[in-house]
Amino acid sequence: MAILCGGLGARLGPLTQATPKCLIEVAGKPFLIHQIELLRRHQLTRLVLCAGHMGEAIQRAVGDGRSLKVSIDYVFDGPTLLGTAGALKKALPKLGEIFFVLYGDTYLDIDYQAPLAAMRQSGKQGLMTVFLNAGQWDQSNVLFDQGRIIRYDKRNPSPDMKHIDY
Repeated sequence: MAILCGGLGARLGPLTQATPKCLIEVAGKPFLIHQIELLRRHQLTRLVLCAGHMGEAIQRAVGDGRSLKVSIDYVFDGPTLLGTAGALKKALPKLGEIFFVLYGDTYLDIDYQAPLAAMRQSGKQGLMTVFLNAGQWDQSNVLFDQGRIIRYDKRNPSPDMKHIDY
């Protein structure tokens, strides 16, 4: 499991000036802790945190994961933020043949074993979960029809896109 927690969190303004976005408290504890506890409940206990902005603070906060009953490894962007593709490429040696990628600011309470089984059965190189968003939470960027992704475009979304990558 790769968790992308390297962004600047600019939309959160002053909250993220001294605290990484994934460590902002929600319901009494850092969001990342909620995320890790969710993943552990779904038997996902080997995590690689792709950490960028203030990554050392994230490592100090959760360490190797033992206290949370998971195993955590880290890949740090370095002085230049690598973005999603760069962070994942750097993390590949620490991930298995099949792995999940989760944004560090999303909470997806699903049965993770179902997409894992679908991925194994598909013979495809990748599988994306999508959420019916209709522009509610963020800009919808996926045209999804009859169980298939028809088009995905984060930079140039169109009005017929009702789902979002999740």
